[in-house]
Amino acid sequence: MTKFNEHPTVVAIRDKSLPVVQESISATELRSLCIEAGAADVGFVNLERPEMDAERDDIVRIFPGTESLISIVCRMNPDSVRSPARNIANHEFHETGDEVNDVARRIVSALAMRGIRAVNPPMAFPMEMDRFPGKMWSISLKPLAVAAGMGHMGLHRNVIHPKFGNFILLGVVLISIKVSEESQPIHFNPCLTCKLCVAACPVGAISPDGDFNFSSCYTHNYREFMSGFTDWVETVAGSSRPEQYRNQVTDAESASMWQSLAYGPNYKAAYCLSACPAGEEVIRPFLENRAAFTADIVKPLQQKEETIYVQPRSDAESYVQKRFPHKRIKRVGAVLRPVSIRGFIKLMQHGFQPGCSKGLSARYHFRFTGEEAAECTVTIQDQKLLVQEGIHGSCDIRVTATSRGWLRLLRKEASIGWLLITLQVRIFGNPALLAAFGRCFP
Repeated sequence: MTKFNEHPTVVAIRDKSLPVVQESISATELRSLCIEAGAADVGFVNLERPEMDAERDDIVRIFPGTESLISIVCRMNPDSVRSPARNIANHEFHETGDEVNDVARRIVSALAMRGIRAVNPPMAFPMEMDRFPGKMWSISLKPLAVAAGMGHMGLHRNVIHPKFGNFILLGVVLISIKVSEESQPIHFNPCLTCKLCVAACPVGAISPDGDFNFSSCYTHNYREFMSGFTDWVETVAGSSRPEQYRNQVTDAESASMWQSLAYGPNYKAAYCLSACPAGEEVIRPFLENRAAFTADIVKPLQQKEETIYVQPRSDAESYVQKRFPHKRIKRVGAVLRPVSIRGFIKLMQHGFQPGCSKGLSARYHFRFTGEEAAECTVTIQDQKLLVQEGIHGSCDIRVTATSRGWLRLLRKEASIGWLLITLQVRIFGNPALLAAFGRCFP
């Protein structure tokens, strides 16, 4: 007998007239659901897989009920991405990005109809900007895609799908149940190591031997994103009159920043994606005539007259001067400015300029005191950087600094001379080594 005024849903649950929540779902059924929702390809990964070790804590924080992850792929139009006209390429990035989010949302809605809880983090923006410049994104989509069999990372650090090539954007859906059969990484890397991405990159961020200069790429390609926008705002704030601002920023640059604010941030290059010939659906022109492919796709990007944004005295600046003298160089402010000592230690690898370290062989011991105590060992040798937490081995120079003072130095809010005089920084060893260290991180 129904209790007086008892809620009908409570009655339905007790009487088992509502559908039972699924505890698992077949991979075949889930794949069909995702393809019907608009995904070009999908793969499934259990949260406990080793490939998810670095992401697991963030995933559980976002959606505590997560059991499995769906990796989503949506296709871009290669000819749009390859166009030297960046408005066409950026439009394709934006439209496909919206499509990824729409597909993920449709998948979540379809799963909800089956009584399955799910969450779809955005494929890019919005992000958790309160964490900037740390990890702002919810989940790293590239390692997930590799684990789910959506491709492998190419020389250019983008996922290359075996069929669609690198002309894809990635998404994810977190689900509350197990999938009957997990996906596995593919057994080959579609990357051809043709190094056309190396040839096309306007700042030399991609090295033929596989190294990647994060700072060079971030400074130019992402000029109208996060740090580039911050640098532009500081230029506005630091200009006492319109003429001073116009001497630093052209009208075209101001209009471009407005466009990114109004219609979504635009990439300055992303030529590595444009030049990549890998993938079953896009590889034929490259195989039939590599010279013609290079002339049609890569050369227009190399020959394009454009402004290249670089850090002063960086590897990118010297690279553009030698490789692309017809492109305009513009020096801009720092884009990798840590807000914590922990961030400084982590960001060193991203800001390191191998070319600027030529001839330097030294080991540094850093000890930070005060609000954020920490220690690290930095070794620079053979144009390579090794950063280790803690103090290791003997050193060529030891730097002891207050955490606040060191951060002010990194953010160019105080000079090294002033910090030395006020004992906020103390050096034990050859001061020239500290100057050499600074040149490696412009």
